[in-house]
Amino acid sequence: MSVLKLDRGRVALAVKKVVIAESRLAISPDQVADDEPLNGASLRINSLGFVGMLIQLEEQLGVTLSDDLFVGRSFTTVADLVDVIQNHSEVSA
Repeated sequence: MSVLKLDRGRVALAVKKVVIAESRLAISPDQVADDEPLNGASLRINSLGFVGMLIQLEEQLGVTLSDDLFVGRSFTTVADLVDVIQNHSEVSA
């Protein structure tokens, strides 16, 4: 495994689809702004849902996210999650 940078657009689309599904919304990904709060008026992501989303994103994007990556980090917006996945995921080379 090596650390490669994923395409931000691909990661953002995957994240938006997963947060929409987790929030049980019937909207398209382009209706979710990058600065949309993960737990706000539209999206409702709790800690258990967050863990499930990470597993789904690993599978969909073919990446591995190390557990310690999330220690001490705060995820308040869609962009926060996109940034971490894009910059710190391990992809098979």
